[in-house]
Amino acid sequence: MLARRLAARWLLPVAGTPIENGALLIGGDGRIRAVGTDESVPRPADAPTETFGDAVILPGLINTHTHLELTGFEDQVPERDFASWIRRLRQVKATRSSAEYGAAARRGLDACYAAGVTTVADTGDSGAGLQALAEAGGSGVAYQEVFGPHPDQADESLALLRARVTDQWRLATGRVRIGVSPHAPYTVSGRLFRLVAEWARAEGLPTAVHVAESAAETQLLRDGTGPFADAWNARGIPLPVPAGRTPVQWLAEHDALGPRTLCIHSVQLEPADIVRLADSGAAVAHCPLSNRAHGHGAARLEGLLAAGVPVGLGTDSVVSVGRLDLLAEARAAASLAPSHSPADLIELCTLGGARAIGLEAETGSLQIGKWGDCVVVRLQGDSGTPEGQVLAGSPDDVLRTYVGGREVYRSL
Repeated sequence: MLARRLAARWLLPVAGTPIENGALLIGGDGRIRAVGTDESVPRPADAPTETFGDAVILPGLINTHTHLELTGFEDQVPERDFASWIRRLRQVKATRSSAEYGAAARRGLDACYAAGVTTVADTGDSGAGLQALAEAGGSGVAYQEVFGPHPDQADESLALLRARVTDQWRLATGRVRIGVSPHAPYTVSGRLFRLVAEWARAEGLPTAVHVAESAAETQLLRDGTGPFADAWNARGIPLPVPAGRTPVQWLAEHDALGPRTLCIHSVQLEPADIVRLADSGAAVAHCPLSNRAHGHGAARLEGLLAAGVPVGLGTDSVVSVGRLDLLAEARAAASLAPSHSPADLIELCTLGGARAIGLEAETGSLQIGKWGDCVVVRLQGDSGTPEGQVLAGSPDDVLRTYVGGREVYRSL
């Protein structure tokens, strides 16, 4: 790959102050060689400058939670009640072939690139997200889901997970990593949570869990009532024991909470749960628009950040939000963290997301030695800070997206 030099009206390193009339030099190895003013950044002969004028160069956005394999399912699940929505989604998924999942995941990854996202933390059970990332030479973590609410299923579910991950190792090349995802407390038994956590630690695999998302989940674990409890009773599945636990407490007591755990959603939190998350070193993927769409309530974002919990933003799937727009997620998060500035919210989309999935040493900010992951966004006008102008934008304002200096999206 040839070296690349980019320049624009503003450059946001994130790990530093905005640079007016900034430039970025990316070497042929895809790593950043220089960051600074247009005058100070070298102009090597093998790196012609691409100048964007009234635009902002910033780190590529980090989507800490989505389901690429569900792209195209937007109109297939009209139910709004969450338990009914889950059941309907499972029914629709059962009708799709491997080829259809693959095509959906590729479209989803293209949509991420078009929205300025350069690293994706994807969760799915088909393996299509991992395949799409590998084929594209992308950057991200693909968490292989595992299910099994009945304790008697645990050994079989773990064996299936191990077999699938073993088969997928060949795709974990370059900047693509594999993780595992015991789906959620309403689809995974306590025994299976413990077994998966033990195996993941032994193999050095990161984990992702949908947890504390809905009131129905909390009802199931706290007192064995609600729609998920009704579904378990109808299927002859024993209710969680012991009762009286919050979802985060349930994970902790089953040894499934640790520094490589990404807790997805985490809406139904008590103050003690925030302490547990902080003490464990776990991170949170915050998906405010999905939470709003399903009526889950507002996450304690301010409290999580104040406690030092690593937090990144995620879009969830198009089935929940319609469009993979991380800047819209940041605007939605603003109301939950009123003390945070536009610069803080941009950090949630970039370096914060990288920290949440353990990639902060490689991406999330424009610093020498990191990957040349960046996005060029059209300015929204002459007023306000450059961070505020980026935050006011949408995928329609993305001009270019680069992964390791390689162009993966160009607007028409």
